[in-house]
Amino acid sequence: MQSTGVETKPSFSLGSKFQLEDVIEAQQFDRDTLSAIFDVALEMEKIEKNSAGSQILKGYLMATLFYEPSTRTRLSFESAMKHLGGEVLTTENAREFSSAAKGETLEDSIRTVEGYSDIIVMRHFESGAARRAAVTASIPIINAGDGRATSNAGLQTEALLDVYTIQREIGKLDGIKVGLVGDLAYGRTVRSLAYLLAKFKNVKIYFVSPEVVKMKDDIKDYLTSEGVEWEESVDLMEVASKCDVVYQTRIQRERFGERIDLYEEARGKYIVDRNVLDVMPKHAVVMHPLPRLDEITVDVDADPRAAYFRQAKNGLYIRMALLKLLLLGW
Repeated sequence: MQSTGVETKPSFSLGSKFQLEDVIEAQQFDRDTLSAIFDVALEMEKIEKNSAGSQILKGYLMATLFYEPSTRTRLSFESAMKHLGGEVLTTENAREFSSAAKGETLEDSIRTVEGYSDIIVMRHFESGAARRAAVTASIPIINAGDGRATSNAGLQTEALLDVYTIQREIGKLDGIKVGLVGDLAYGRTVRSLAYLLAKFKNVKIYFVSPEVVKMKDDIKDYLTSEGVEWEESVDLMEVASKCDVVYQTRIQRERFGERIDLYEEARGKYIVDRNVLDVMPKHAVVMHPLPRLDEITVDVDADPRAAYFRQAKNGLYIRMALLKLLLLGW
């Protein structure tokens, strides 16, 4: 890893020696690299289903350094590492229960933790923190989310598993129509997903959200610059009738601070229920990054188009693939 910054080094080198060094942002991936990761994820599915598991990462240690709570993502990475024979060092709330609470800089924390581990998975409340960590560290860094989505927040690995899930469920990524619903202003997953969907041909994205949590202009401008068709709508039923994927998100109370009035204005405006399923195409799926509150009713769960729990399981395979590629290469 070069100390001059992650911008100076290629994230991938395709061919016989495929090498992934860090996972920082959606912009670092192209179609070929995504396809290569997905091929490895398919291999990981087979490994996970084998009761004997794998020992390919035996002797490796992964540190999960989470400055924001995220039990699902953290456990998914830890499960991925253990399925491949590796070991885990973890801190659940590093913002309060680490030396950061004493004023230690992120750079000093990273230099310390890399002395104990072979790879670091980090979630941080500051935008750009993962990039800073990658510049500092001599071991791989995986960005599990940094900053608020109102900034140019980095990639969550959720976006990789989302695209993988769409491919697995719909059977293609070119020519699809995707409805992004709910909290589009503060949701990191929908921003990164929009970036990745722009890598594919003839994609159309619909933005459906309350006014106070509309998708920010930077994403819309990026999609326009990439030739991706997008449309804003207030009619979930109409959008659902056209889409291959309805990607629902929760309204994130924690992102509103003291503005409870704005939160209450946004919450509950768009809900995926049986009525929405009735207008969706038979091949279409409902996705959600989880956790959900009341934005998808529980009676949707039994419908085969409810893909969100399969989506969560796909996160295990994608994270196994990333760990394998980062530590061992192709």
